[in-house]
Amino acid sequence: MIAVILALLIVPLAAAIACAVLPAKLAPVITPVSGVACFGLVLALIPAAGHRDLNYLSYLRVDALSEIFLLATGFLYGAVTVYSVGYAKHHDLERDQQHRDRYARRFFAGLNLFGWAMLAAPIMGSLALLWIAIEITTIVSALLVAIEDTDGAAEAAWKYVLIASAGLGLALLATVFAYFAGSQVLGEHYNLAIRPLIATAAYLPHTPVRLAFMLAVLGYGTKVGFFPVHTWLPDAHSEAPTPVSALLSGALLATSFYAILRYYQVASGNLGSGFPRDTLLAFGAASLLLAALYVFGQRDIKRLLAYSSVEHMGILAIGVSFGAPVALAGVLLHVLAHAAAKGNAFMSAGVFTVKFGTKQISALRGGLDVLPWSGPLFLIAVFALSAMPPSGIFRSEFQIVYGGLGSGNYAAAAILVAGVTVVFFGLTASTTRMLFTPAPARRAPARGELRRGEPSAWMVVPMVAGVAVLLILGLHPPGELNDLIARAVIQLGATR
Repeated sequence: MIAVILALLIVPLAAAIACAVLPAKLAPVITPVSGVACFGLVLALIPAAGHRDLNYLSYLRVDALSEIFLLATGFLYGAVTVYSVGYAKHHDLERDQQHRDRYARRFFAGLNLFGWAMLAAPIMGSLALLWIAIEITTIVSALLVAIEDTDGAAEAAWKYVLIASAGLGLALLATVFAYFAGSQVLGEHYNLAIRPLIATAAYLPHTPVRLAFMLAVLGYGTKVGFFPVHTWLPDAHSEAPTPVSALLSGALLATSFYAILRYYQVASGNLGSGFPRDTLLAFGAASLLLAALYVFGQRDIKRLLAYSSVEHMGILAIGVSFGAPVALAGVLLHVLAHAAAKGNAFMSAGVFTVKFGTKQISALRGGLDVLPWSGPLFLIAVFALSAMPPSGIFRSEFQIVYGGLGSGNYAAAAILVAGVTVVFFGLTASTTRMLFTPAPARRAPARGELRRGEPSAWMVVPMVAGVAVLLILGLHPPGELNDLIARAVIQLGATR
């Protein structure tokens, strides 16, 4: 398996370099090959990671927990790279070929580099390397947010850099406290490896572990999108190119949540389950309630989906706070289902933007008539995000709520159900207007008539794959995936 892990670190990085230096016309070929290959490599790790931890060179580590997040990122990276082929063809058609070639090199190189950093993070075997990988995702994604060269994109990228850098500064301080705690038991030469820190958690000094966990939740929570450090997220998701928005929402937020879970493992083993679960419950409930308020009245389709992401990160935090095995299994399934559903939602939104020439919800009308594939696929994605059966998110949220009720967390379970219901009404209100209101006879005069049809088949195929994943996760998850989730639940220290 070492060859597979090394390939996961090499393939997207090599693709990024190739897209930057080779002729621009090769970038749309190299990128989907890299994305699909990486997803295949991640799938190849499932049997081994479901039965044992894979440790190599003291720096690389894949266990069941990290494999779950690799699956989410790997699938979305593969889907988005295919989608990007069609997306790039419709970018800046008014510009000259030289400008479009320069944009293609930057866009595809950045997209592959972003995928590489997010795949690298769960593979890192130490908290220090994990922090570095997530820091790289910040740098690369900020450049991708600003790539459109508009005032709004520059402002969103600058806001993102400021807030995320402050958060990762706190996360670095959490890493320092984790090193101090580990060095008291493992010696001064302790290298922040995750495995021995978890194994010796019960013997670590309590105060630095408590500080490390709180700082990790605040710091990495900035990248997750927890309230009140979520404010960069709607702007960045709205201004970034659609493929980047899909990766930001479906993969980057989850990768940052993975970092919090590593600190959660240490804190639970050292402090008991009460403090870390209460902390996650507070941040999760606040994030869910914030999203429930802000999904109403949004005028930008991508900002609407961004607040939906805040909702789902809150659901993950609440689910972990329940601590029951079925709830934790639901959380891990939710990571996968949310990646597929939110990726589909953003990719569909990108098709609407290309077709109608705007992101404003008030101008998006008649989606089912104008877009015969993307319209229904967007509706399916919204229903999935709203936990409608038989999607994977329905299954995962049912497990989370069931676990919450079974563990006696009735108030938190009620908040979760109420928040999800309110968000459902907010999402479906905007979606109904976009899809079922009759389309205007003409667009703006300069853009000609609004004709029925999809901008590109490349933009539809990955969304069909996303629907298939949602149905598989909702109806009958594969046995090997269930084994993987069960092992990851044990690693998270579930209690009954």
